[in-house]
Amino acid sequence: MSHVLVSVAWPYANGPRHIGHVAGFGVPSDVYARYERMIGNDVLMVSGTDEHGTPILVQADAEGVTAQELSNRYNRVISQDLCNLGLSYDLFTRTTTKNHEHVVQDMFTQCLKNGYIYKGTQMVAISPSTGRTLPDRYIEGTCPICGYDGARGDQCDNCGNELDPIDLKNPVSKINGETPRFEETEHFFLDLPALAEANLAWLKTREGWRTNVINFSIGLFKEVKPRAITRDIDWGIPVPVDGWIDNPNKKLYVWFDAVIGYLSASIEWARRQGDDDAWRKWWNDPEALSYYFMGKDNITFHSQIWPSELLGYNGEGSRGGEPGDMGKLNLPTEVVSSEFLSMEGRKFSSSRGIVIYVKDILARYQVDAVRYYISVAGPETSDSDFTWEQFVRHNNDELVSGWGNLVNRVATLLHKNFGEIPQVDESQFTDEDHALLETTLKAFGTVGNFIHTHRQKAGLNEAMRVAGEVNKYISATEPWKIKDNPERLAAVLYTAAQAVLDVNTLLAPYLPHSAQKVWETMGGTGIFSPLPHIEEVTDLDNPQFTYPIITGEYKLGENVHPWKRENIVSGTKIDKPTPIFQKIPVEAVQEELERFQSELDARKAKEKARLEAEKAKLGQE
Repeated sequence: MSHVLVSVAWPYANGPRHIGHVAGFGVPSDVYARYERMIGNDVLMVSGTDEHGTPILVQADAEGVTAQELSNRYNRVISQDLCNLGLSYDLFTRTTTKNHEHVVQDMFTQCLKNGYIYKGTQMVAISPSTGRTLPDRYIEGTCPICGYDGARGDQCDNCGNELDPIDLKNPVSKINGETPRFEETEHFFLDLPALAEANLAWLKTREGWRTNVINFSIGLFKEVKPRAITRDIDWGIPVPVDGWIDNPNKKLYVWFDAVIGYLSASIEWARRQGDDDAWRKWWNDPEALSYYFMGKDNITFHSQIWPSELLGYNGEGSRGGEPGDMGKLNLPTEVVSSEFLSMEGRKFSSSRGIVIYVKDILARYQVDAVRYYISVAGPETSDSDFTWEQFVRHNNDELVSGWGNLVNRVATLLHKNFGEIPQVDESQFTDEDHALLETTLKAFGTVGNFIHTHRQKAGLNEAMRVAGEVNKYISATEPWKIKDNPERLAAVLYTAAQAVLDVNTLLAPYLPHSAQKVWETMGGTGIFSPLPHIEEVTDLDNPQFTYPIITGEYKLGENVHPWKRENIVSGTKIDKPTPIFQKIPVEAVQEELERFQSELDARKAKEKARLEAEKAKLGQE
């Protein structure tokens, strides 16, 4: 048994999540975690909502609420959406807990003690109208490296290079279009150059990473500069240094604290289990494995910034040092990054209304239809496009007509002819029967290897191919025509039932909700594929603060079915089945496109009215 940490990107608490988000970090991480539990590994899957930073303040101001109130609202929305999607977190928490604050400050203090954080000055962008520091991501301009018009103040999405806002040509604020002014202020910096050699050496030991991820990560070290990890802002984690800790206008940079969330969430989980040191099995044991799931825009923070923080804490950079009280912390085993998912040929953008929210799609369609589409057509290693036409086609042709129909046919034939899994005479099995069961048995190794090596799309395609082989077997043996040979009929349906249960196990990491239904349809009892739930908890260090967490019980052999064949049992009762999946009317494609356009038009009209009102107000002044 291995200890496997599944670290899932932290969704920003400034709005509900859309399908593009969960295609990158949500469903792929859950498929992996479920599979690793099924093969017997001890999995800890953690994440939470990322709630600090200027963007939260900007939106809170616009809505007339406090940053904490805004974070509280979207923490609940996001938690519910991800729980409904079936993401099997051991703990999904948030970055505004006292536990997180303490862990972040411990990391900062030890990195400072080891000499990898220092004080310096930096030119920062200031809004002329408000006097407030502008977040890097809210400044756009022309990239000084590749000339891309639309680069952000922290990174150019076109060439992938890290940037500072002052580097941009013709910078403007995305908030109100004004040109920022730049002022020199004092900040603490993470000394990336002093950690670069160790970070790069670690990267060069990585094997099996997706080519785009490892190449991009290594490319980050062509030119390495120190990175400011504090901001002139009043919303965030206090800087644990005399003269700074009580300064209301100096806080730690949101990206410095957010990646530490993987560690703080693990510690919170352990504390909630009643074993404060349980997290160390995943973080201090050098044999433990850790996998970080995200979209490609977050690679920098997980293959350079976070490893540098860990190396700095461990005292493993060019200045030496020693670990703090948390001990030597493990670096990531792999950064598993997906590419981007677009929508009907357009880039997802909540601000522009190019969006399909998780809540909305789950309100209209089965959750496993959504998970299936993301898994089979998502942006695993290249950008992909969500289209309603393809969503409906994959659901109707593959889930309903392929897999769902197979389960229904076999269960119906069993119910009609025997009412149970029949007793079988070995002499009635043919080479055809044995060949099918050999095919489904071998698939455990093939599909499992695909999932383990993060080739989930290939794994799902193989599982569905095997389901197709079972369908071919049913068509070839034609059990509905076997009228005068009950022993042969029993052998055919026994074989088909075993094959269906095998395929159901192969599909369980991808389709946990329907896997439970298939299990019950084939006579199974108890929980086959566990789902998460939401609990309301009290902050471990602040009794006045309560919030929801996503958690669950996932125990192999109790409610997690093992990744292997479970032999069916003769005499198991089979009831008349009901359909597992629902067919989506083809008319839904046009309905969804019209719904989207209507919402987009309404959004544009509202924005136009707002701008005209502002112009009128300025004219009066």
